[in-house]
Amino acid sequence: MTEPTFAQTGADLLVQSLLSQGVDTCFANPGTSEMHMVAALDRHPGVRSILALFEGVATGAADGYARMSGKPAATLLHLGPGLANGIANLHNARKAATPVLNIVGDHATHHLEYDAPLTSDLDGLARTVSHWLGRALSADEVAARTAEAVAATRGGPGRIATLVMPADAAWSAPSPGAVAAPAPRVAAEQPVDEDRIRAAAALLRRHGAAGMLMLGGATLNAEGIRLAAAIARSLQCRMAGQSSNSRMQRGPGIPRVARVPYPIDQALAFMQGVRALVRIGAPTPVAFFAYPGKPSMLVEDGCEVLDPVPEGTHPLAALKALAAFLDVDESDAPDQPRQRPERPQGALAHQTVAEAIASTLPDHAIVVDEAVTTGRLQTYEACVAVGPHDWINNMGGSIGYGLPVALGASIACPERRVLALVGDGSAFYTSQALWTMAREGCDVTVVIYANRSYAILQGEWKNMGAGEAGRSARDLLRLDRPDPDWVAIARGHGVPALRVDDAEGLCTALERSYATSGPMLIEAWLD
Repeated sequence: MTEPTFAQTGADLLVQSLLSQGVDTCFANPGTSEMHMVAALDRHPGVRSILALFEGVATGAADGYARMSGKPAATLLHLGPGLANGIANLHNARKAATPVLNIVGDHATHHLEYDAPLTSDLDGLARTVSHWLGRALSADEVAARTAEAVAATRGGPGRIATLVMPADAAWSAPSPGAVAAPAPRVAAEQPVDEDRIRAAAALLRRHGAAGMLMLGGATLNAEGIRLAAAIARSLQCRMAGQSSNSRMQRGPGIPRVARVPYPIDQALAFMQGVRALVRIGAPTPVAFFAYPGKPSMLVEDGCEVLDPVPEGTHPLAALKALAAFLDVDESDAPDQPRQRPERPQGALAHQTVAEAIASTLPDHAIVVDEAVTTGRLQTYEACVAVGPHDWINNMGGSIGYGLPVALGASIACPERRVLALVGDGSAFYTSQALWTMAREGCDVTVVIYANRSYAILQGEWKNMGAGEAGRSARDLLRLDRPDPDWVAIARGHGVPALRVDDAEGLCTALERSYATSGPMLIEAWLD
C-alpha cells in the first residue's frame, strides 16, 4: 500500500509522525474517541497494531517490548478510565526506566464542558506515571506534539510520555503548513565525572571485602557484568545487583550476579558488614515495606555510599571508566562455565521446579520472572549458567506484570522463546494477555505456580506480626473454594494447556512447549 503524501486528518499525521520517529508497534485498547486513530492505523500499515483486551495488558506489553527491543512502543488507550486501567503496569515500567509512549484519546474539546460520563481528570491521572505530558489541541499541533512525546521517552534511561489526543484533533484536517515538524533534540549524554570515578575506586580499595559494587539498569548486560566482576576481583570487593532488575544478560561466560533478597531478614543479612557501597545504575537498597522494629534502609549505619554517575551520564559509560582507571577489562573477569543441573524427579517443590526449568531452558530464552514466592531465588540461581538467556524482573512491585511483559517481549523478539514464570494470584490480574498471545502466535511458555494462595501475603502476615489469622483473614490470603483451573482458563483464551504435578512431568511439558510453535500454558500443581 502506497503511503499518502500528506495527512488527511490529525490522526493520519499522528501515525506518520510515529513512523518517522521509529515507533512502529502499538498495543491498543481503543474506544469511541479513538476511532479516527484506528482508521489511521489501518491506512498506514507500517505500524503494527496489537489488540489487548485490558489496558493493563497493553501497558505491560509495551514495557516488555521496550525492554527487549531498546525502543519505545506506543499504547492506544481510551480516555481517563482506560489510562487508569493501565496505570499499574505503567508504574512498573517507570520504575524499570522503560521508554513507553501512551496515546490517550479524549473527548472533543468542545464536548468537555458537558461533563459526559467518561469525562475525568485525565491529566491528573497521567501525571502519576508520566515524565512528560502533553495535549494536541488541534490537528495542527499533532506532528510537533508527537515528536516531543517520542523524544521525551528517550530522555535519560527511559521515560514514560503521555500524549492526550482529543477526538476533534484526530478527525480534523491539518493545514498544509502543519504537516511536517522537526523532531526535538534528545538531550546529549553527559561525560563521565573523572573525580567521582577516582573517588569510587579509592572507596572500594580502602574497604576491600567490606565494600560492595552494586549494579543496575544498563550495566547488567554481558559487557557490564564482566567489567564489574573484573573490578571486584581487582579490588577484592563484593559485586551485587538490585533485588529486581529490568533486564539482565546471563549464561556461560557471564559471571554470577548475586541479588539482594526480597525478604527483609535475608536482605539485612545480605548487606551485613558492607561498609562502603558504590552504586552504578542502582539506587541505595531499601526494604520493600516497613516492618515493625526493622529498618527501612538496608545499608548499615556508617556505611559510605557513593554514586559516581551524575545525572545525564550513562551508567555503563561510568562503569567502563572505572574499569579503565583500574586498568582491568572483561578478560580479567572470573570464568563462568556452562552448567546444567540433572533433570529432577519427585514431587514439585521450590527446588525441583527450579531444577526442571534450569535443566530444560533453551539457549537464548527470555525469562520473565513473576514467580513471586515459589521461584524467587531458587530458579534464578539454578539457571545462572545453563545457556545464554535474558532475565526480566518486576521492578515496580505491582503484580499482574508477568503475562503482559512476556507478550511484549515475544513481539519484540519473535525468534526467541519466552518463558513466563507466574504465580497463580498474579496471573489473575492480567490473564487476558493469554488471548493476545494466541491471536499473535507468540512463542511464549507460561508456567503457573498453582499453590491456590497468595503465599507471599501469608509470609508478609507473619513478617508484619499481625497475630493469629482467623477464618476471615485466611480467606483473604487464599485462592480456594473453588480452586482455579488454569488449564480451562488458558484453553478458554485459545492457549493449549496441561497440568503437571511432579518434576518429571514438568520437564516433559516444558520440552514439548519449546518444540511447538505458539503459546502454551503449564499449570504446575504445588501442595
